[in-house]
Amino acid sequence: MTTHPPAERRPTIMEVARLAGVSHQTVSRYLRFNGEGLKPKTRDSVESAIAQLNYRPNLLARSMRTRVTGRIAVVMPALAFNPARMLSGATRRAHEAGYQVEVISPEGGPAERAERILELADTRLVDGILSLSPVELGSLVLPTDTVLVVSADFDDEMRGIGELADATPIGELIGGLAELGHRRFFHVAGSSQFASARARATTFLRTLERLGLESTGVFDGDWSGQSGLAAVETIRSGEEPTAIIAANDLVATGVLRAARKRGWDVPGAVSVTGWDNAAGSEFLLPSLTTVDVNLERVGSNAMARLIARLRDEAVALDARPINRVIWRESTGPAPA
Repeated sequence: MTTHPPAERRPTIMEVARLAGVSHQTVSRYLRFNGEGLKPKTRDSVESAIAQLNYRPNLLARSMRTRVTGRIAVVMPALAFNPARMLSGATRRAHEAGYQVEVISPEGGPAERAERILELADTRLVDGILSLSPVELGSLVLPTDTVLVVSADFDDEMRGIGELADATPIGELIGGLAELGHRRFFHVAGSSQFASARARATTFLRTLERLGLESTGVFDGDWSGQSGLAAVETIRSGEEPTAIIAANDLVATGVLRAARKRGWDVPGAVSVTGWDNAAGSEFLLPSLTTVDVNLERVGSNAMARLIARLRDEAVALDARPINRVIWRESTGPAPA
């Protein structure tokens, strides 16, 4: 079997600019106009930096400098589940509007993604750029005719914020269970580093206070099934809740297993809810009551914003909530 050495990382336009001691806009101008209009000393510095770094403009095709290409670039982080579903919605929206989609997933964080976006903008090979991940533009100046939309749904660590951190369904779950006679609730939270986890824990406590219900505890978990298992093991005999609100479906599976170990029937003795409507949650025994998050709609709305700017039109967004409670077998009336 023939093996090949790993490909070397391509130098960026920012690295050329730093080595030449000029701005990235100057390097871009040099590449676009073959150095014309620059001072001889500046031109020589850029040429020398390009030669030293063996820099080759990424996807730069001079013959394709038309401003209307019918193509949109979507920038994604590597190996991220949520943006992948968002990409599906964004791509569908673009295709419906007659655009082709190019997907780019550069290595690194917000700063590295910003550099790749800058290079892509300089190529003039796409009409617009949609980033489904944070970018650190800082002092970078994009070409004036570049249309860039950054979806503000994640922080720099790809943790959900904004609409993705909306915890309203926790109130709906508790309210529905209260109508079934439940009065004692327990919450297994996600990692407190996530805005979504903090929002769900806060909504849990505020809803109980508003409805005059009892909290038997909030367990600080980490989104794992193991944290759901550990949380239930901390509940002392005589202080059992009749409903457990888990931070996500994986946590809920740990809760279900722990409940079975303790001899608690679900939902006869305790009702359990999750969040995410993860694949397979409907096939658990019992099937899991959960919250479906329409990430495809988030991506579709982000693409709609970009297309509206490209066409100078009013944006038409799907304003329906992205979260929807799905009631299944893991919840039922409170025990007598």
